[in-house]
Amino acid sequence: MDNNFDVIVVGSGPGGYVCAIRSAQLGLKTACVETSKTLGGTCLNIGCIPSKSLLNSSEIYHKAQKELNNLGVETGEIKLNLSKMMSNKNKSVLTLTKGIEFLFKKNKITHLKGKGSIPAKDTVTVTDNSGKKISYKTRNIVIGTGSVSTSLPGIKIDEKVVVSSTGALSFQKVPKKLIVIGGGYIGLELSSVWKRLGSNVTVIEFFDHIIPGMDKDISTEFQKILKKQGINFQLNSNVTAVSVVKNKAVVDFTNNKSTIRERIECDKVLVAVGRKANIDKDIVKLGIKLDDQKKIQVNKKFETSVKNIYAIGDVINTSPSLAHKAEDEGIAAAEIIAGQAGHVNYDVIPAVIYTSPEVAMVGKTEEQLKKENIKYKVGKFPFLANSRAKINSEAEGFVKIIADEKTDKVLGVSMISAVAGTMIAELALAMEFGASAEDIARTCHAHPTHSEAVKEAAMAVDKRPIHF
Repeated sequence: MDNNFDVIVVGSGPGGYVCAIRSAQLGLKTACVETSKTLGGTCLNIGCIPSKSLLNSSEIYHKAQKELNNLGVETGEIKLNLSKMMSNKNKSVLTLTKGIEFLFKKNKITHLKGKGSIPAKDTVTVTDNSGKKISYKTRNIVIGTGSVSTSLPGIKIDEKVVVSSTGALSFQKVPKKLIVIGGGYIGLELSSVWKRLGSNVTVIEFFDHIIPGMDKDISTEFQKILKKQGINFQLNSNVTAVSVVKNKAVVDFTNNKSTIRERIECDKVLVAVGRKANIDKDIVKLGIKLDDQKKIQVNKKFETSVKNIYAIGDVINTSPSLAHKAEDEGIAAAEIIAGQAGHVNYDVIPAVIYTSPEVAMVGKTEEQLKKENIKYKVGKFPFLANSRAKINSEAEGFVKIIADEKTDKVLGVSMISAVAGTMIAELALAMEFGASAEDIARTCHAHPTHSEAVKEAAMAVDKRPIHF
């Protein structure tokens, strides 16, 4: 093998493999290093993709149990075959990882199998499973090694009783009682999965509301919906200890306001309190600077403090830490390396929680605009008044559009809907082109569709919705 490359990407997650493909498309001789046996990183192997598989399967199971009969679809006894559900999840992951392997071959990308390290600014050394080391020369290096789950002080994750999201995606049986520490995206998605499959789920959140960072209206309404689904909440609570006794867990927590201490015994504990950059400490020896959050500092061109070494995705301090943001950064970095003008618009990156209903947002929240002293106007429209949502029994939630008070430019959108994750793309596109609420209001939307609620919310910005 020729050991000289134009670009070597370290890490094959959404940012890394996309960066490698775009680099190859631009005529750069490209290699990608991956420690794991399969390509795709955390997202594809133990994150986004397997969790969405379980979310989909568990929702079908729940509907078959609770809702189909009301629609005139009568079935026999509904049984859960968890091992088959897990097998289906694993099959989906395998299919997609094989898909990336195909794309690498199609684009003539060299797949370097092993742990990558960077001993010099023009060298990547790969150590395979047997301990054999091979060094490769390259003009440019892109670090895309992603992130790993974090825990709380004193709480040890064993992936058996006290688990991260990785362990919670592979339970061999449904836990009777599950405690989830953290009311963010990952915690609520996995809470939904196991609640539908029969767990008694309690979410413990440090703040006084769930999904911190999202619009407060959305947070309040979403919690009501999840509570109605049977998920319990202990908000404004600080977990002080988790102990394991005879394959059971005991969780101690204190209410931040009342200082009342409580204790819950359960079968499993999911720690979903965030993720940290997956960075080899040795990179600082090269002169690569880290910021206060122990993430890699980059300039607007994704270049680190060492020339021709770039970083993308969860290892850099750009928000939000999402797979599609990493993909955009991967493409931008590849284009910049090739001499083009790669760019990422961080003001228009959608975020989605894939529960049922889904939650999605793009742009600013009301709380952010208040802090920034930006005057705005709001339009809201409930799915209770949307005909397609009503006939599909999906009437929970609403669309909320925030526009600049003077210019009417859309500044942010939040929504709860069965198809919010798909619908948010329309708003992201509108915002990318600087659309006003009036532009959206005057765009014809097909009837009957969920997306009519977007048009109505845009009309509501000017206090003129038709159906509410």
